[in-house]
Amino acid sequence: MTQPAFSRAEPDARRLSLIEATARVLASHGAAGASVRVIAVEAGVSPGLVSHYFDGVDALVAATYVHVGERVSTALDAGVAAAGPDPRARLDAYVTASFHPPIADPGLLATWLAFWSLVKARPGIAALHDDIYAAYRRDLEALLAECGVAPADLRLTAIAITALVDGLWLELCLSPTTFTADEARGIAGRQIAALLG
Repeated sequence: MTQPAFSRAEPDARRLSLIEATARVLASHGAAGASVRVIAVEAGVSPGLVSHYFDGVDALVAATYVHVGERVSTALDAGVAAAGPDPRARLDAYVTASFHPPIADPGLLATWLAFWSLVKARPGIAALHDDIYAAYRRDLEALLAECGVAPADLRLTAIAITALVDGLWLELCLSPTTFTADEARGIAGRQIAALLG
């Protein structure tokens, strides 16, 4: 028996499958290679079905950015929840979750790089980037406040830690043989200890 060329699914499941297909396309082809046709092939649906759920590739890429941002946020939150009540342990867990799967993943890096490549070219993606990173910084500021960081210092301390983590995460995903996740955690921990004084 032959498989049908396209498959049917419930609307929410179909939207999610299109978003996941878009993430895979962004990871493998970059932003320039993400078209309705390529995404449809990846998802196993007709191009018309993609257009039924999303108003063009830009809307689908934007929805994918939100979805991927939520996946990262969920992983960070899980790390914090598992750390228990100690404020410093919670902060460390939030920071070091980025050095382990599902966040430290070459596929996620490739998808994230595609998003970053669109920030300067597409105002809608730039706004999403600002919203996603603002949410990460708010969470980080709350954890820093629990650690006793003065309110006047929260914003810049959160920015510094975000930049540190992004840099370590990027290098860990690009060149995982250079250093380990535990070494990344140690580097981050020392720098955060210095920031917290």
